[in-house]
Amino acid sequence: MSDPTNPKNRDDQSLAFETLAIHGGQSADAATGAVVPPIYQVSTYKQDGVGGLRGGYEYSRSANPTRTALEAAFAALENGVAGFAFASGLAAEDTLLRALCKPGDHVVIPGDAYGGTYRLFAKVLERWGLDYTPVAQQDLDEVRAAVRDNTRIVWCETPTNPLLNVADITALATVARDADAKLVVDNTFATPALQRPLDLGADIVVHSTTKYLGGHSDVIGGALVTNDATLADELAFHQNAMGAVAGPFDAWLVLRGIKTLAVRMDRHCDNAERIVRMLREHDAVTEVRYPDDDEVARKQMTRYGGMVAFRVAGGEQQALDVCARTRLFTLAESLGGVESLIEHPGRMTHASAAGSPLEVAGDLVRLSVGIENAEDLLADLRAALA
Repeated sequence: MSDPTNPKNRDDQSLAFETLAIHGGQSADAATGAVVPPIYQVSTYKQDGVGGLRGGYEYSRSANPTRTALEAAFAALENGVAGFAFASGLAAEDTLLRALCKPGDHVVIPGDAYGGTYRLFAKVLERWGLDYTPVAQQDLDEVRAAVRDNTRIVWCETPTNPLLNVADITALATVARDADAKLVVDNTFATPALQRPLDLGADIVVHSTTKYLGGHSDVIGGALVTNDATLADELAFHQNAMGAVAGPFDAWLVLRGIKTLAVRMDRHCDNAERIVRMLREHDAVTEVRYPDDDEVARKQMTRYGGMVAFRVAGGEQQALDVCARTRLFTLAESLGGVESLIEHPGRMTHASAAGSPLEVAGDLVRLSVGIENAEDLLADLRAALA
């Protein structure tokens, strides 16, 4: 397999995704033959004379062999030339925005963006001088109308969090290119197992690796991947200069999670599809949000993921009651782990958007459907809705 110090081995790209998830960008450890990249829990490295670096390593903020292996895996999975691992998804976003933008610039963001992303724009970067406009990104005319002369990024989530709206990545790439801007796609919900934004025209992919890539609710992390060598150099400089990198143990945990990504996503999708069918027939449910009936999703995704949102007839109080009654669906924030989670976005993950154009309806419930037995999950939800 490829040398893990190489951001991308082109030979990897002939492999199926299931194989890439286990072998992409990685090889057995050269020193010991270990088949899993070791945890290099080290801060600094002996140099063979001044400037004589072994394998390019001098200080673990700049590079660490465990993180390098993870970053090579990111690049292989997303079909990019370089990947970058961060301490969290928001650390990745913040580094990206400061790398590509300056005070006075403008970004177009989704009208139903993740609450943490919205908070970053509204409470942090706006004070730094970065302007932004929320739009319904499934409406290309609205996106075009929001673009300005100083627009540097069109920021896309697809599917969105928590409404599962789908944006046309290829069409947005054209809009961004016409505006001399970059298209950034948050691929956290779909993962590269179901959707590859770089292949569809995006310039940069963002992940919260806390979610499906890690997959076990035991690590916080973020990722950026690009297929543009010039952008990669800029991101590498800012990653090192800003320093919000993934530690070696966190990098190792995400690497471990990635190895089962393909099989986990199959089960997440299987279970979610069964739950969606039940919810669509339930008298207490007024709307189900899942992208299986979206024409664009059918074009750019292979399946539709493990995230489901639905609205209930009894308003916010019933939504809160449903969240409180489940037993297998754990009431918790985050998503993408092997265990099923339930939450009330309006009061939990998207509370920071209250009172803004991105405010979430009080009758909305969001599910992260895990990989447990589907019949058990269905029974749990039916009891909570009764």
